[in-house]
Amino acid sequence: MATRNSAPLASYIDLLLDAVCAVDKQGRFVFVSAACERIFGYSPDEMIGLPMIDLVHPADRQRTLDAAREIMGGEPKLNFENRYVRKDGQVVHILWSARWSEVDQLRIAVARDITERKQAESRQAALYAISEAAHAAEDLLALFKRIHMIIGEWLPALNFSVALYDEHCAQLNFPYHVDDHEPQPGQPGTITGRLCVEVIRSGQPILLTPDQIAPGFETLMTGHDAPCWLGVPLNSQKGTIGALIVKSIPGGERYTEQDKELLQYVCAQVATAIERKQLHARLQHMAQYDQLTQLPNRELLRDRLKASMEVAREANGRMALLYVDLDRFKQVNDTHGHAVGDMLLQAVANRLRGCVRDTDTVARIGGDEFVVLLHSIQASEDTDIVVGKIRQVLDQPLRLDGHSLNIQPSIGVAQYPEHGTEDKQLLRHADEAMYTAKRAHHLRFV
Repeated sequence: MATRNSAPLASYIDLLLDAVCAVDKQGRFVFVSAACERIFGYSPDEMIGLPMIDLVHPADRQRTLDAAREIMGGEPKLNFENRYVRKDGQVVHILWSARWSEVDQLRIAVARDITERKQAESRQAALYAISEAAHAAEDLLALFKRIHMIIGEWLPALNFSVALYDEHCAQLNFPYHVDDHEPQPGQPGTITGRLCVEVIRSGQPILLTPDQIAPGFETLMTGHDAPCWLGVPLNSQKGTIGALIVKSIPGGERYTEQDKELLQYVCAQVATAIERKQLHARLQHMAQYDQLTQLPNRELLRDRLKASMEVAREANGRMALLYVDLDRFKQVNDTHGHAVGDMLLQAVANRLRGCVRDTDTVARIGGDEFVVLLHSIQASEDTDIVVGKIRQVLDQPLRLDGHSLNIQPSIGVAQYPEHGTEDKQLLRHADEAMYTAKRAHHLRFV
């Protein structure tokens, strides 16, 4: 077989859209058709004599060499897929069919560029995977971890950040960030932070490579081996809600315009998934928390009470329940209005939280009624100490909207296991004890 392009056979072969090439026993190109330049970016003169393996993507080289040995051993290969790196640094996906010519001592192959097909498959797979992750993930952090894994399957993304913008408080936060060189992207002057701000401000993707630098980022790309950055906005129907940032390792594979387009497609699905998770979280919060005081409501209290009792039962431990009611709260509403009454309830909620441990629960179960759940106590005296704290802090006057208010609580106590071994028993006992205390207060002031 001829070892250079020659007419008329070569001219016919050059009409083919697929590339035709021949590689000698040492693995060097000895013949390439015209389509090779379109696919790989090198002219025929540049490819002739070049080792074939030098063009193969580093991650695919070993299995490509293994396949070459099998072909030279007499086993033809059909539909073998691997990746090559073009002259311009872009990655192309190739579908090969090749055989060994014993007579010519050459590997003869036909190559088809299937990059567009692989990108379409990646889009579809990413769309499906992200949709599946959005339903399977328990919260946003789990969702971001899964998205990081998904994107990392088709893009170098060891360094990965998700920034979300809260327009109500004009604040940018990073709920997910992986980067050893910039552990705190929210700090002033970080590249990740600057890139996120610009992506969110413009609503447009930004690709930074040593050969392609956006205005304002010239000082970031220092040298040919500088890492590449790719920032894509998370756009929703409400606008830009954040940004997704990937960063390559220094001297590693460069991001391309194709990567940018693919990441934009994926980010549209990510933004939808984030909004869906955020909505679910808001609805769940509304179902479990009192909207005025942001304390757990009756339903969440009941769940925590059952869980706490189960722990105490298994550990042969103790716990307590305090029912707190504000005396003459109705008079505050009638005299000063409901706005002041709401501020009073919020102030009481904050004071009650300050009387207990972070592991305990303070809940509002309706009106001016609160419940304090002490999840683990050593003795009944521990409960008495907390009751004393509550009385002391609530006895302090409150200055609300220009009004000085004095409140007094009625507190009922129920302890496990003395006053019951079921949640309803404890709640009923504490409620009855609270009303006994309230009647005593009423008789005292009559």
